[in-house]
Amino acid sequence: MTISGAEPGTGPGAGLRARIRTRDGWAVRHAILTVTDMTGNQVARATADEDGTVRTDALPAGAYTVIATAVGYAPAASTAIVTASGRADVGTVVLARQGGVELPPPGVWTLDPAHSSVAAVAQHLGISSVHGRFTDFSGRIEIAEDTRKSTVDAVIRAGSIDTGNGMRDGHLKSPDFLDVERFPEIGYSGTEVEPAGPDHWTVRGELSLHGVVRPVELDLTYLGTGPDPWGGVRAAFRATAELRREDFAINYNQVVAAGVAAIGTTLRVELDIQAVQGDGLPEA
Repeated sequence: MTISGAEPGTGPGAGLRARIRTRDGWAVRHAILTVTDMTGNQVARATADEDGTVRTDALPAGAYTVIATAVGYAPAASTAIVTASGRADVGTVVLARQGGVELPPPGVWTLDPAHSSVAAVAQHLGISSVHGRFTDFSGRIEIAEDTRKSTVDAVIRAGSIDTGNGMRDGHLKSPDFLDVERFPEIGYSGTEVEPAGPDHWTVRGELSLHGVVRPVELDLTYLGTGPDPWGGVRAAFRATAELRREDFAINYNQVVAAGVAAIGTTLRVELDIQAVQGDGLPEA
């Protein structure tokens, strides 16, 4: 793409100017803009500010190649025409995450329990499923500049399990299953994030459940970001995981006719998460 446009004069503001953004429109802070002439010689190099804006010194009139780079993003190149003014506005340069996958801008994001759900599905009698959810949980996500180093920490109150049946919930809270008196919290700590496809990430971490700590991977989809009615910015995620009860020493079962187990040995965890940008939630 070729973008030209110059303003009269060579005073303050002369040089190339560009705005570096993600596909979602977020500033790519500390991106690098490298400018070469048509022979391939580097003639300028500048770093973007906190707003993703980058400016170079004034340049001689002519055509230049402009290359924007940033850690974790694929480079983007364009051509700029500088006139006698020494100025050119390259406009907005969009950088795509390496692997084609986007994530929210770096920083802290706080999980919003009021607009999120933590659910689990277990097979029942080999012919249907029992759906449950936890109603009391909290969490914090930190997106790193290098997204592979992003982290997530979440805590679920085990006693908040709700399957819509009080007798069943009481049994699930008992020592046969979650044993909430001895193990009141379920914790997850994710310490590594890797692209796993065009729109998926794999979060690697450890789950603490029923007094046992095991590595657990989450299959994560990032659904996008947007403003909320309270003046904040929200990011949405969907994630799933498969757990084996025996891995966490939850071995209770009842065998019914023909050797069919009343409750399946695996559990599918389904997470629908909204997170608010910043270290805290807005007041209701």
